[in-house]
Amino acid sequence: MVTTSSASTAVAVHRGERRSPRRRATLMRFAAASLAAVAVGIVAVDSATAGPPEKGRVEVLELKVQNDQYTAVDLGPAGPSLGDMDVYSGTAIKDGHGVGRGGGTCQVIHVKGEELTSQCLITMEVAQGSLTMQSLWTKGVGSLDMAITGGTGVYSNARGIARFWDIATPNERVLLEIRR
Repeated sequence: MVTTSSASTAVAVHRGERRSPRRRATLMRFAAASLAAVAVGIVAVDSATAGPPEKGRVEVLELKVQNDQYTAVDLGPAGPSLGDMDVYSGTAIKDGHGVGRGGGTCQVIHVKGEELTSQCLITMEVAQGSLTMQSLWTKGVGSLDMAITGGTGVYSNARGIARFWDIATPNERVLLEIRR
């Protein structure tokens, strides 16, 4: 487990003190970086079954996704149309072992020619609880960033981002950055 933190740093520019635009920009970047370092502590967790990080920290889970069930539901007129849905489930894999399961749906909410935009909802269970995620996705795009919107167990107040790659392929994977 790696923890980073920084002491508070303040940068003051007195009224009337003249600074070049480059110097001001450098001070502003320094102040912003210092505040970011103070505001965010990061804990990298190596496993979906590791102990819970402290409140206010970020837990990172990197998992492979093995899809096992899928169906496409064609509602309304034949072919792509509003309301059509993809329904799927699968297993979360870490170091070759199943560490959780999940599933969800993506329902078409906008059709523009061949471009389909869906609202996707996913729930993933791991040993310490479940995570809920949602986002919009344009079908065919190789990656997807989803908002982590909550969960159960140690994840009951979870927020963060889940990034999926190689969606619906044997190489699908997800990186979850979970704030609690």
